[in-house]
Parts: sequence; C-alpha cells; structure tokens
Amino acid sequence: MQADALSSPTTALRWLVRLIHGWALFGGFVLLAVVLMTTVSAFTGFVFATPFPGDFELTEMGVAVAAFAFLPYCQLTFSNVSADIFTQKAGPAVNRWLSRLGSLIALCFSVLLMWRMFEGLKDYQTYLETTTILQIPIWYAFVPTLASLALLALAAIVTMVYPEGGDTPAPH
Repeated sequence: MQADALSSPTTALRWLVRLIHGWALFGGFVLLAVVLMTTVSAFTGFVFATPFPGDFELTEMGVAVAAFAFLPYCQLTFSNVSADIFTQKAGPAVNRWLSRLGSLIALCFSVLLMWRMFEGLKDYQTYLETTTILQIPIWYAFVPTLASLALLALAAIVTMVYPEGGDTPAPH
C-alpha cells in the first residue's frame, strides 16, 4: 500500500499486518517441513527400502495448510494474479474501483469458503474420519485452514479500505 495512505497506521492495522506476515511465514515453515520429510522419506526408501510411513498423507495435509496460509499475505500485498495489461491505461480512479471490486470478491469468496469448510470440519469430526496409515483425524487440517480464511477476509477488508496497491506497512 502506498506510504502516504498508511503513513500512521493504527495499532490494530499494524498488528493485523504483523499477524498476516507471521502466518505466511508459518505456511513457509510447514512447506519446508513437508519438503524435508519428503526428502528423508525418498532417501530412506531408496537406500533402505523403508520410506517414511504415511508421507503422502502428511504431504497432502501440509501442502493444503501452507497454500491457504499464503492467501492472506497475497491479498494484503496485492500479489494475486491480475490482468494489468487491461488496466494499465485506465485512470487511478478506475484502478481503485477495480481493486475494491477485487477485494470485495475476495471477501465474499473467503466467507463462503469459511462457511463450507466449517461445515466440512463438523462432518469430519462427527464421522471421525482419519487418514489411512497414520490415523490422523482429517479435521485437524481444517483448523489452520479456517484461520487462514478468516485472515483472508480481514486482508480483503484492509485492501478495500486502502485500494492503492503497493506494499503494506512493515510490521513494527
């Protein structure tokens, strides 16, 4: 976001930006753990013929959690895919309006997904579905995913209020 628009962001906004940045780092650490686990599993499978049991289950859950953890950061920093070639000649007012429209769509999308994911979480808890090999309850992956979607909704609100684009204020 432009420095002048957020020259003195509120404490709540700075806290939210810091939380979203930290959440994206959490997603990166989850992804790094998945990569390391997959590497060790492939190595032990090749060398000792004993891969890590359930590595694909952990990969599936970990990558899903990491991917959702990156969404709020992408929204907050205007890093989502956009068709700038169509808007580069439009005026600032049009671009702000389109940015706000995109943020509204992201907000609606996140609320819809939160609702459906929460319903899915309740179903997985009710029927006690687990992964096949490690017997991890599937609903465990839904908790950080729901947190990511809540942060995505908040990031969409921030980008509706500040549609200028650019970088958000660095967390202090």
